[in-house]
Amino acid sequence: MHFAELPDVRAAHSPNAPSLADDVVDLDNVEFLAEVRAAAAILRRRGIGSGDVVAVMLANRVEFVVALFAAWRLGAAVTPVNPALTADEAEYQLADSAAKVLIGQDGGPVVTVPRVDVADLRATAEAAGSSTGAGESGGGPVAIPPAATDDALALLIYTSGTTGRPKGVMLSHANLEAMSTMMVEVSRVDQDDHSLLILPLFHVNGIVVSVLSSLLAGGRVTIAGRFKAEKFFRIVEAVRPTRFSAVPAIYAMLMELPESERPDTSSVRFAACGAAPMQADLIKRFEGRYGIPIVEGYGLSEGTCASTANPLEGLRKPGTVGVALPGQEVAVMDPSGRLLPQGLTGEVVVRGPNVMRGYLNRPEETARTVVDGWLRTGDVGRFDEDGYLVLVDRIKDLIIRGGENIYPKEIESHLYRHPGVFEAAVVGQSHEVFGEVPVAFVVLRPGANVTTESLLEHCRGSLSRFKIPERVIAVETLPKNPLGKTDKPALRAGLVSHAFPAV
Repeated sequence: MHFAELPDVRAAHSPNAPSLADDVVDLDNVEFLAEVRAAAAILRRRGIGSGDVVAVMLANRVEFVVALFAAWRLGAAVTPVNPALTADEAEYQLADSAAKVLIGQDGGPVVTVPRVDVADLRATAEAAGSSTGAGESGGGPVAIPPAATDDALALLIYTSGTTGRPKGVMLSHANLEAMSTMMVEVSRVDQDDHSLLILPLFHVNGIVVSVLSSLLAGGRVTIAGRFKAEKFFRIVEAVRPTRFSAVPAIYAMLMELPESERPDTSSVRFAACGAAPMQADLIKRFEGRYGIPIVEGYGLSEGTCASTANPLEGLRKPGTVGVALPGQEVAVMDPSGRLLPQGLTGEVVVRGPNVMRGYLNRPEETARTVVDGWLRTGDVGRFDEDGYLVLVDRIKDLIIRGGENIYPKEIESHLYRHPGVFEAAVVGQSHEVFGEVPVAFVVLRPGANVTTESLLEHCRGSLSRFKIPERVIAVETLPKNPLGKTDKPALRAGLVSHAFPAV
């Protein structure tokens, strides 16, 4: 089924069943369809049609999802824009994607692309015309284009730009359907599913894992506002979700809540974790305290979000990212393109119907990234004795010290074992003799009586001499990119600019 049809299918099958909610509105299926039709009519009057691109620059709210389905109803694609971008950054994405219109809200950056205010997307009784929705007043209902095809472009997701200008990842409707179907199967999602969205909707994880998979299965979605650790469990107790997805930093913040925080989490079947590896000890402590199983997975935007996951039923192995999702092949490859056997370390590669169409207007980069159908992820990993994928590090984060390969994740994992360390990140710094040396950044737990020298001594106890950080730098916070990952390029840039002076 093409996703453009989903609001109609849901409204016909279960008209009054809950569909989509946020802090302001709570829509059933018929109301959701009416809002999509009204928004589609507004976009059509702005000249949007098949093959166009609609930019959506909104915080997490119902209208974001409405805009997705409204654009798809017209045969258009959507490029989600991070609302925190500056005007120059937003202009780059709008120009690169050739967006024809921007759906935004008050306070957003001033851009040259024609703008539709988000308030205009809210269907009212006058605009909808009836409970079945007549679209924009005087415009009539917007039918789903008969030419809508599975290979049509659905999403343009821009990478975080850690290696240069962000690239537009082209995802088709077939990609979205394949990924959503996989998530429904592996997560045992059905019409009773209630997904709580806390990750940003400008990323494919929020769109596909938290929204599309639940709606496809007949379930419902509640969109939470900006994440605040002290308020999160009050939301869980109020709306009673069955699942949510988050990143390691969120789980770490929830673990820092006062010990008196013992919420009712009985409605939650599981919580997913992605975007970055989660420390096995943090998983164990979170599950023990809150009684919520954490299912750690792995994927990237170029693979429409997820490629592996620890199974809900059966063996879950903290410290791994699980096994391949149904319908995908996941392997490890050496630099020559040879697939490696279990236990050997190499680049993680992915093949399946979830692999992107390519990077927008970048055929050479596409050809380097998707080779013979294999998506080259840039991640280093190996399969353990049970066939579970263990991530070692990013290829680009590899530190070569005097000819010896150092994977920062190994040092970070060791630092996390120290009770005084809340967060850790290791990057390479140029060195006249060795070429590169590792430097560690740490955020200490409140009240921790820890010195950087004691952390170096902690490393000396278990790590080879060449892996010992040149120095440890204590900072108040680690910089994060919009997806919640530690921004290592920012840390490297700080070392180059002497923002972190040598001691």
